[in-house]
Amino acid sequence: MTAAPVTATPPEIDVAAEAGELVAGMPARPWGQVSASPYETGRVVSLAPWLAGHAARVDFLIATQRADGGWGPPGGYALVPTLSAVEALLAELRREAPCAAPGLLAKVAARGLEAVRDRPLPAASLPDTPAIELIVPSLLALIGGHLDAGPPDTGGERSGTARPEPPAGLSDAKLTAVRAWLASGADVPQKLVHALEIAGPEAVASSTVVPTPMPGGMAAVGASPAASAAWLAAKGGPVTGGPAAGGPGAGKAAPYGGGRPAAEETAVRRYLEAVVASTGGPVPCALPITVFERGWVLSWLRRAGVPVDVPPELAASLRDGLGPDGIATGPGLPADADTTSVALYALALLGEPREPEGLWPFELETHFCTWRGEEGMSLTTNAHVLDAFGAYVRGCGGQPRHAAVVARLAAWIRDRQEAGGGWRDRWHISPYYATACCAIALHEFGGEECAGAVDRAVDWVLGGQRADGSWGRWEGTAEETAYALQTLLLTGAARRGRGRGRQAVERGYRRLLEIRDRDAPPLWVDKDLYLPTVIVRAAVLGALHLAQAELRSLPEPDSR
Repeated sequence: MTAAPVTATPPEIDVAAEAGELVAGMPARPWGQVSASPYETGRVVSLAPWLAGHAARVDFLIATQRADGGWGPPGGYALVPTLSAVEALLAELRREAPCAAPGLLAKVAARGLEAVRDRPLPAASLPDTPAIELIVPSLLALIGGHLDAGPPDTGGERSGTARPEPPAGLSDAKLTAVRAWLASGADVPQKLVHALEIAGPEAVASSTVVPTPMPGGMAAVGASPAASAAWLAAKGGPVTGGPAAGGPGAGKAAPYGGGRPAAEETAVRRYLEAVVASTGGPVPCALPITVFERGWVLSWLRRAGVPVDVPPELAASLRDGLGPDGIATGPGLPADADTTSVALYALALLGEPREPEGLWPFELETHFCTWRGEEGMSLTTNAHVLDAFGAYVRGCGGQPRHAAVVARLAAWIRDRQEAGGGWRDRWHISPYYATACCAIALHEFGGEECAGAVDRAVDWVLGGQRADGSWGRWEGTAEETAYALQTLLLTGAARRGRGRGRQAVERGYRRLLEIRDRDAPPLWVDKDLYLPTVIVRAAVLGALHLAQAELRSLPEPDSR
């Protein structure tokens, strides 16, 4: 449907002021801001009932159950958070003094079990989220153990007795092998540490995992509250003090291993306490995300031309962390090409182009892996690598091998464009994010050979605009509308498309003003879907800035 052009001058907001406030406030929250995860929160409820905020985490799980009994987003993305929430509530139900009414816990858990049983998924249709092939069988086994133990006193409410079946084609063979490997004391790949909670206490206790030290006498396991709680539980439980006030076992002693706590256990406990102190109870899948947040925020804003002063410490945190092996999102996570690329590109936009030495370890024959040993590949990671190398060649000239990477990646990304004109990726569920990353990188660094691919991407974006002016996979969202607008505006499509392009930008801009402050759904991929709130706000502000500038400069659309 083609909407009639809107002739009234669109309203404007002071984007620069809002962006300046956003960036100036980032040093005060150096760990970053990430939405709470039903999956991760469920694991902490199950593994660390002694941790402060336990009752708030249980309340969060109860309050976030959908009307259909599941948790999280639609479709296959609901399986992991739903299984985690069900297991956590069943574990809470079996405790001596549960922090919610047993009848309520039983009812909510039963509805979650029914949601899983009523909508079975084959393994082939499961989403490509990290460690899902390990997480699902581990949760099913825990749920089965609760059900086999017999019904607790629920005040007459049914807690459910039928064990949910695993997705067709998914077995626990890989989980069994991973647990045996960990129990053998073999070295643990750093990417697996992020999901260490799947291993079980015996395997975790026997593993060679060492928490990553952090400032303030803290240490994290895999930058994950769940993995950290699992590691600490395998060591014997809370290090000092007793369970959280009002929680299970309140007032009882909780010694660690019968002896003096080790420094590492104390440090991990402090990390968990700091996480819940910053969130109020429910926890995200990954924290801190310092470099990830700062790199994405600064690159979105600066690429859009938003005039914003950057505190020196933000640029320094990107600059100082870069090395020959790249940089990681946060402590306890492996260095990855995605975060490394965006940090390099952000520095280039800040006038500090650097030779991308930290990306060479991720180079493969045809493209770049997100991390070494990655199963699969990521288009958006490679679009960001193209940004990093392209900006370096543009700013510093580089060597023939740098230019060769630019040409090779541009062709590789172009060749993976879908027939309709968009792209999709494993780290974000919206094709509008992947299409923005790929189309803008190709427009900026791909040369004339990529002009046709960029035009097809623009046509695909124009064709996906909803009647209300927004864009979105499941519904129109501010985040996805921002990506669509950035695709149109940073590739010059609004000017090339005459009336159609201008109308799409104006309608999208007006709708973005209306919905930008609404609660945003989690669209980014980790063990559970999550929302990096400051990053998304920066993307929205960048789109608003670009649209305002474009609508000021463009003539009114003609009637053609």
